[in-house]
Amino acid sequence: MSTAEAENLFGDEHVRRYVETDGEVGYIWREGSTILVLTTTGRRSGEPRTNPLIFGWDGESPVIVASKGGAPEHPGWFKNIEANPEVGVQVKADRFRARARVAEGEERERLWRMMNGIWQHYDEYQTRTDREIPVVVLERV
Repeated sequence: MSTAEAENLFGDEHVRRYVETDGEVGYIWREGSTILVLTTTGRRSGEPRTNPLIFGWDGESPVIVASKGGAPEHPGWFKNIEANPEVGVQVKADRFRARARVAEGEERERLWRMMNGIWQHYDEYQTRTDREIPVVVLERV
């Protein structure tokens, strides 16, 4: 798969290719951003739900942003972690369990700036919505 093809991966196809190649396909995405696969438990269905998400590292903890492109409501995966913060994470071939928590205050501001360095569109997304876009830390358990 060419770099251009990998940049166009999205949704379930992105997850499928990432998982089957341990991230060799799909870890590096658009504008050089890095991707992990997050598995949450559906808050209504109880079924596993997977999403490819842009992430960065804060020490040993991955950090993700619940932007949904600046939509007025939180993404489904974020609503799932509000109901059950125990999640599965895959970064390349490393698969682990984590507890998701929302960063607040100075930590959120620091991580927001860090994540904007990875995906420069987050500030733009924030201008599209009245909600404060959550920054989520995934701590290994």
